[in-house]
Amino acid sequence: MSDAAVDDPEESESESAILRVSNLEKRFGGIVAVDSASFEIERGSMTGLIGPNGAGKSTTFDLITGVYRADAGRVIFEGEDVTDLRPQQLVDRGLVRTFQISRELSGMTVLENMLLAFQGQLGESLWRTVTPGVRRSLVAQERELLERTWETLELFEIEHLAHEDAANLSGGQRKLLELARALLTDPKMLLLDEPMASVNPTLEKNLLDRIHELRSQGYTFLLVEHDMDVIMNNCETVIVMHQGQVLSQGTPAEIQGDERVVDAYLGGEV
Repeated sequence: MSDAAVDDPEESESESAILRVSNLEKRFGGIVAVDSASFEIERGSMTGLIGPNGAGKSTTFDLITGVYRADAGRVIFEGEDVTDLRPQQLVDRGLVRTFQISRELSGMTVLENMLLAFQGQLGESLWRTVTPGVRRSLVAQERELLERTWETLELFEIEHLAHEDAANLSGGQRKLLELARALLTDPKMLLLDEPMASVNPTLEKNLLDRIHELRSQGYTFLLVEHDMDVIMNNCETVIVMHQGQVLSQGTPAEIQGDERVVDAYLGGEV
C-alpha cells in the first residue's frame, strides 16, 4: 500500500489503467475541496473511494465527469486528456456516472426513461420521420432499441416495472433504473455515487449482483460509498481521501490495517 498517490499519469503509464487522475485541484472561494489528488483505476476493476464528509470524494467525481472544471491537474481516460470535456462528451467516450440522488424523470414510465439513454436516434429529426427510406430505417432502429431495452430491464430484474411511472419506484428500484439506463449508453467505465443509499437489503444484493455480473464482462467501476461493508467486501482496491487529498490506497485488508484510516475515518472498526 502506498501513502502517496501517482504524481504524473504519463510517468507511470500502464496499459491496465483505464483512468488516471493527476494532481487534480478544485477551490470554491477560499475552500480547497480537492488538493492535488492523484490515483489510477485499473481496467475491469471495482474500486472504492471513501473518506469522511467533506473529504472531497463527490467533488472529485464531479471533476472527473465534467460537472465541474478543475482549477489544475488532469484527467486521462483511455489515454486521452479529457480534463475539460463536458459531461455529454465524456458519456460519448464511455465515461458515465450515476448520482447519489437518482435522476429519473417523473411523469414518464420506466421504459420511457430507459429509451432516453440512447443518443442520436433517427426519430429525433422531424424530416427523417417523413422520408420513406429513412422511415424504414427508423422503424428498424426502434425495434432494435426496444429489444435491447427489454433485455437490460430483464438483466436488472425490473422488467415488471416497465410501464410504471418512474416516480412511483422505491429508492432501491430507482437505483436499479439509473444503473440500467447508464448501461444503455455503452459505457466503458461507470462511476457510482452512493449506489446503496436508500436501498433495502434485498435490492442491495440485487444491485451488487448486477454490478459484479457487469464487471465480469469487462466493465470498470469506481464507487463512492459510505457503507464500509459494501466497499470492503466488493472492491479490490480502496482509495481513502482526507481534506481533498489521497491519504492512502490499497487492498481492503491493507486499508483495514492502516491505523490512520481506522482511527480517523472508520471509527476504530470496519
